[in-house]
Amino acid sequence: MTSATSPDLSALLAAIARNKDSALGRFLESYRWTVLADYVHSVSIHRGQVLIGQGASDRKLYFLEAGDLQVDVKSDAGLVRVALLGPGSVVGEGSFFSHLPRSATVVAYSDAKVWELSPQDFELLSRQHPGVALALSTALGAVLATRLLDLSKRLAIT
Repeated sequence: MTSATSPDLSALLAAIARNKDSALGRFLESYRWTVLADYVHSVSIHRGQVLIGQGASDRKLYFLEAGDLQVDVKSDAGLVRVALLGPGSVVGEGSFFSHLPRSATVVAYSDAKVWELSPQDFELLSRQHPGVALALSTALGAVLATRLLDLSKRLAIT
């Protein structure tokens, strides 16, 4: 059951529906987002601001409602842009599942709005709404699999 003060995720849902590259819309029906609304938190970031730092140990997951995010990997050859993610995308899924340090840096390419899901909030969701947590895990698994199949996005798993 959602609270009367649940955040409005309608703009995020519209972005997911418009994003033809996102597996989120195929596995997470809108009624599941109504439940998820009580577990995510809105974050506004400005152009150039780092959302995820390569090597960081946090495991937060981010759903991009508005703006664009640039994914870069620092290597021996220098900084390599791996992906530019638009509204309706998710980022942070690699560390969210693996518990490993972040494999890339994610920077706001433009002013952006994201919805953050912490591992602690996911654990709470799993206990209170296991069906929604399972659907989210399935959607994120589909995102990971799709990115692994696309060689150009393989390094974009953060």
